[in-house]
Amino acid sequence: MKISSLQATFQQSRPNSAAFFERAKHTISGGVNGNLRYFAPFPIIFEKADAASLIDLDGHRYVDYLLSYGALMLGHAHPEVLKATQKVWEEQGTSSFGATHPLEMEMTDELLELYPSFDQVRFTNSGLEATLFALRLATASTGKTHIAKFEGHYHGAHDHVLQSVNPTADLAGTTDSPQPVPESLGTPDYYRDHSVILPFNDWDACEKILTKKADRISAVIMEPLLSGYIAADRTFLKNLRELTAQLGIILIFDEVKTGFRIEVGGAQAFYGVEPDLTALGKVVGGGFPIGVVGGKREIMELASPLRSSKKSEVVFHSGTFNGNPLSIAAGLATIRYLKQPGNFAQMIASTNQLRAGIDALAKQYDLPFQTLGEGTIFNVMATQDSVESYRDLGKNNNQLRLALDYLLMENGVYSKPMNRFSISAAHGQTEISTTLDAFEKSMAALKQDPLV
Repeated sequence: MKISSLQATFQQSRPNSAAFFERAKHTISGGVNGNLRYFAPFPIIFEKADAASLIDLDGHRYVDYLLSYGALMLGHAHPEVLKATQKVWEEQGTSSFGATHPLEMEMTDELLELYPSFDQVRFTNSGLEATLFALRLATASTGKTHIAKFEGHYHGAHDHVLQSVNPTADLAGTTDSPQPVPESLGTPDYYRDHSVILPFNDWDACEKILTKKADRISAVIMEPLLSGYIAADRTFLKNLRELTAQLGIILIFDEVKTGFRIEVGGAQAFYGVEPDLTALGKVVGGGFPIGVVGGKREIMELASPLRSSKKSEVVFHSGTFNGNPLSIAAGLATIRYLKQPGNFAQMIASTNQLRAGIDALAKQYDLPFQTLGEGTIFNVMATQDSVESYRDLGKNNNQLRLALDYLLMENGVYSKPMNRFSISAAHGQTEISTTLDAFEKSMAALKQDPLV
């Protein structure tokens, strides 16, 4: 079995997606409105969604585990979300005031209850904007210009965090002293020169780097679970919280992926560690664009226009659609559903059932797959070795995982090749059974015709 033959089968069974992409790539750069959406030979073009399913232009139905990169915690068009957004049109009569409205306070109250590290919040339109604003607050608060981030962690597509997201081994430096590697063409050298790269889950190395460079570092920004599924060691995270506090470095948790998915109160509830600032996104918008920055009052107040009439004394933050009523209403409906007794626990149980089934099938077919993750997010790794950091991802047999992904798509399961899996409230026993059946057929094919 070759990847090229799997791609040929993929292409032959999706002529409408192929034709659409061929036309799109002439007028949309690369045919996609986001580089991560592309995979060879072309991305599937979807025209409909239903609960836990996607339907493409060729009429194929898939159990959806991409879920808009994890944003759709309740699945597509959940009745509670539909009701909430319809209520906005009926009662508020607009999708955007461009001004403050009562739903903003309702969401704020919910967030402050669920996230004890929040004294105040600000709404943005994406997780990218949330991490950008959090870093600006940190820089203003400390007066220091460097930021520290972990190798392999992704915080959105802005210049200062597009460093060492997926660095190649020849450029990345040593494991105990990683070097900044720009992720994108066009990133100014300033950001590389003002970035400090840390090795995830290596406490001795992190302690040395942070202590040595503390006078330059305004903030450490991190995903508590690398890519949403590689967990930080509990002692490592506790030590990081203590050291950053001692050194006067602001600790930022990027919980865009993990917020409401690991626990309803995020990874910080899972670990019992409170950062100074947190960036949220995805789930908190219930399927609509949103971001949130929450944190300590003395830091958040730096953005308050009540501080000073001088612009130079206030951290600027604004946005026409910040806190728009549709995003807030959909997010409130989602959060309130998750808070109802038993709902989140059922999603965890479904995730665990699916993971256990995949792990059992890998053992049955003697294939080197394992699931890795926490809460309602996991990934399928094509290695039996321990994976605790970005460089451990080099142990993954990417070609074997890619082959599995193409086979899964042919058998009606979608999460985009090489992507993690997310579960929603819409994934019931039927979807879990269908998915495990697809995994069994795919693994049987891999066993019968090994990858060459």
